[in-house]
Amino acid sequence: MVKDEHLGIILNQFNKFLILTSDIEITFEINPGDGGLDFFQRLFDLGINRLNLGVQSFDDRVLKFLGRRHSAAQARQAFEYARRSGFKNLGLDLIYGIPGQEVGSWMETLETAVTYSPEHLSCYELTIEENTPFASEVQKGIFALPGEETQREFFIRTSEFLEVRGYIHYEVSNFARGKEYLSRHNQKYWDHTPYLGFGPAAHSFTGARRWWNHRSVEKYIESVEKGALPIESFEDLTLEQRMLEKIYFGMRTRKGIDLNRFRKEFRVDWEVEKGKTLSLLKQEGLITIQKGVLSPTCAGLAVADRLALI
Repeated sequence: MVKDEHLGIILNQFNKFLILTSDIEITFEINPGDGGLDFFQRLFDLGINRLNLGVQSFDDRVLKFLGRRHSAAQARQAFEYARRSGFKNLGLDLIYGIPGQEVGSWMETLETAVTYSPEHLSCYELTIEENTPFASEVQKGIFALPGEETQREFFIRTSEFLEVRGYIHYEVSNFARGKEYLSRHNQKYWDHTPYLGFGPAAHSFTGARRWWNHRSVEKYIESVEKGALPIESFEDLTLEQRMLEKIYFGMRTRKGIDLNRFRKEFRVDWEVEKGKTLSLLKQEGLITIQKGVLSPTCAGLAVADRLALI
């Protein structure tokens, strides 16, 4: 866990060398149980104005399965500490689709989450990465992930539940209690907004070029001390690659794709080239096209990766 005195040094350097807007959003990710009330208070005093808590679940059995080091009680305590410290923009990360988990159990988790009125919720489906203990256990048949229909039910029920309670389902996994609480950090990726990353393994993007820093802390420091950029590698995106990313990211958000801008930027008239396919997707209730903007419906967000392949 980063020490708050080190964090203070980092933030002071940003203020020293960069011009920051008065409405800047400064987010800090924290695991429940990593600090007491005094730690949360120091984070707030440093100028951090948005916290994201990696709660994952309010069920100790699920937390144990996921290998988390905090308990459900600590998750609740962390939220209380954050509010008492002055934070008015709090996000919670939750995971569903745990082997053996029923939809009803997941809905109880959501019920608990909304009682705290977080400004933002990220609800992720459990995914298994290759070469991990989870992947090995799946291959051995120790446990299995929910089937496709069950996963879809988790997704749809989550969206319906949170939207009824005033949350905007603005991206596949993300919900905000008002437009002012949409995560700026997340949106920059989906909008292809240029961004600059600092630190080991950090990525940066200009709109046409993407590069990433050394993962090794030692190599990163060595480059900086030599006065060189700590870049490990980069890639220049072709027009086609940028177009495919625009489609992929656009299909993940309710903001969708502005077809007029798309045509001007990539010289492709999607409504002409994909007319039959788009009509079929509209009939199936997966997309809408209104005022020149193509947007996925809730059902479309549930299969966003497939929609991006059209």
